[in-house]
Amino acid sequence: MFVGIDHGTVGIRFAGLKEEEGAVAIFELSRKKAAEIDCEEIIKEVEKGLKIKTEEIDLVALTYSMGDGFSTIKDIKKVRNKGVRSEKGAGARIGGGTKVFDAIKDASIHTIMIPGIHAGSEKIDSRIKFFSHCASPEKVGVAYHIYKKGFPNFIFADISSNTVTMSVARGIIIGAIDACIFAPGLYQGPIDLQLLRDIEEGEVSANEAFSNAGVLRKRWSVGDEELVMDTLSLFAAMEIAAMQVLMKDYGVDASVFLTGSVGEKDEIKQRIDRLLDVKTETITRYSAAIGCAEIAKDVFYGEKDILGIEVE
Repeated sequence: MFVGIDHGTVGIRFAGLKEEEGAVAIFELSRKKAAEIDCEEIIKEVEKGLKIKTEEIDLVALTYSMGDGFSTIKDIKKVRNKGVRSEKGAGARIGGGTKVFDAIKDASIHTIMIPGIHAGSEKIDSRIKFFSHCASPEKVGVAYHIYKKGFPNFIFADISSNTVTMSVARGIIIGAIDACIFAPGLYQGPIDLQLLRDIEEGEVSANEAFSNAGVLRKRWSVGDEELVMDTLSLFAAMEIAAMQVLMKDYGVDASVFLTGSVGEKDEIKQRIDRLLDVKTETITRYSAAIGCAEIAKDVFYGEKDILGIEVE
């Protein structure tokens, strides 16, 4: 079996791909629960959730945090500092993701790590490197899952606790827009003028500002679900449209996909379809984990390039 692990904002999702059957097993472990149990118990949860024994696992593809400390797919034993430049940065710190990382590494399961997309990524558009960070590693998993469905040119928006949009042209990741740059999610979002003032006056830290800039954390949206959905859809559509400009510059037409706990909702799809005048396709929130499992399988059998990312 090949296993993919998606280190998400709220939960850690696992997908197991059985080679002989082509079947996929999936389950989710909350970051809170992962933080409360020890490494041995985490491995037992994985075995129970995927209905396997660790000795049956051929290869794991693991994502962790921002993944901005490296730019090639490599053995977990060769990655320093868990693959991040610094533990400081944007996002919630609960400890569950670290526990899962340590559990997988300590269990001596053959594991590769997937990098994020950032200024050090070799094949993304040079102009996009203006931003230090573009997307966390699990988004590479989403992209690969779509690519394996037979789409060489596409854009996807992952809409959940935050929103990240990525573009792939001719089977290469060329760019992405990270959560702290443009479209908000439910809980996290970009830092606007008022938040800058709050940070400057010491009322909140930069990370606290980012972590509370989503549509559900803005006072004007309290009790108005329609406004929340309309706002998420508008900004996600605008972010997708920005990626369409980049794809146009590459001379390709792009299919558009939506994913994430919010992105997979039909009410969001209908709004974005109307705003962009396109027919988007919706894929499951487990697509990142499934895509990572597909990466593990292909790397196991000798693939040396994943969407423009070198395999060491």
